[in-house]
Amino acid sequence: MSNDILIDLVGISKSFGDNNILNNFNLKVKKNEFLTLLGPSGCGKTTILRIIAGFEHPDQGKIIFDGKDITNQEPYDRKINTVFQKYALFPHLNVFDNIAFGLKIKKVNKKIIKEKVEEVLRIVSLSGFENREIDSLSGGQQQRVAIARALVNEPELILFDEPLGALDLKLRQVMQIELKKIQKKVKSTFIYVTHDQEEALSMSDTIVVMNNGEIQQLGKPIDIYNEPKNAFVANFIGESNIIDAIMLDDYKVKFLGHTFECVDKGFNQNEEVEVVVRPEDVKLVKDSGAIEGKVISNVFKGVHYEMEVDIDGYIMLVQSTVSADIGSRVGIIIEPDLIHVMRK
Repeated sequence: MSNDILIDLVGISKSFGDNNILNNFNLKVKKNEFLTLLGPSGCGKTTILRIIAGFEHPDQGKIIFDGKDITNQEPYDRKINTVFQKYALFPHLNVFDNIAFGLKIKKVNKKIIKEKVEEVLRIVSLSGFENREIDSLSGGQQQRVAIARALVNEPELILFDEPLGALDLKLRQVMQIELKKIQKKVKSTFIYVTHDQEEALSMSDTIVVMNNGEIQQLGKPIDIYNEPKNAFVANFIGESNIIDAIMLDDYKVKFLGHTFECVDKGFNQNEEVEVVVRPEDVKLVKDSGAIEGKVISNVFKGVHYEMEVDIDGYIMLVQSTVSADIGSRVGIIIEPDLIHVMRK
């Protein structure tokens, strides 16, 4: 195994009764990587997290941690900490004692404990909160305490099970930025579980899109968004127009009754394919475009207008800073590099 791989999941299978959650699941996670497991509820992402932590044992397969097999190792013996959605803080202990709890159990010297707690409080921007009671903290501050408690033990890997789910939207967005900053500061490996596409796109070095216990696509956020491998990924990551098409030849695709230049190649001539066009990549023009359609809905979303355009029965979603009246006819232009062709 490569020296830059921290976690290697090899052939992991897991069932609960007759419900098969994971089947021969394989995944490598690099050191110092922020990797997100993204998918709908029930896709197996939390089961993977619990197997890595040692809270669940796989029916088959191995967990290799930094070159060592830890499949049967107890959770407390793994150099792994977990931050849960419900922070599991001790309400009867103040901030300092919550963070120091694990170090005290290990009987670490009091002076070292004080130094370590002060350092992680600085990292999570809570310096001076040592004596505050947990119940006096906001949700975001409690989240930071939970992260500090995980960091203070200096684990090589921290697991996050939808930790921002209980926060309001604005605070969640702030914490997304903070979590990424913290990960860069401490240079630990983070594995993050979420069903929120925005969280995954804004924080991750690598995204693993999952469905039904299988990896649909693995890659950098920009690649996952711009180059979805299949319709599930295209629909799950952002909004998409997915259109049946014919790949006439390299760099030439036909859909909605028109032939378009594109940047894709390697398909068979006249192969049936699907085309993905993001709503924000559609350009509306008053003059005739490559395609013409009728605006049937228009909703102002703050930063753009979201419109539906009827093109001979196909309803295309369009997001534009330029509005068009309902009932008006518009031309549509799609640039070649904004058309993504997928095999069916």
